[in-house]
Amino acid sequence: MSTVETVRFKLVPGTDTSDFEALDRKVENDYMAKRPGFLAREVSRSDDGEYLVIVHWATPEDADATMRGFFAAAETQDFLAAVDKTTVQSGRYARVAH
Repeated sequence: MSTVETVRFKLVPGTDTSDFEALDRKVENDYMAKRPGFLAREVSRSDDGEYLVIVHWATPEDADATMRGFFAAAETQDFLAAVDKTTVQSGRYARVAH
């Protein structure tokens, strides 16, 4: 059964959204998409500047393995520096088959 992770956050005040969205694409292409079990990733932004990231994984173990290395990976540091850590909210869900 596949796993869906969600992360909601805002940016550090003063961060340019265009610059951040370039960093986000880089994180997806250079880090996330290269991890075992990665299936897909979607990023959306609300009118008030909150981002919603949805990541689909083959298994919960794949998600765990990727996230264990995420905060220390060289490819994620600029992305992480732009995220206001006090606003981060995350969740994990088992995909329901239809």
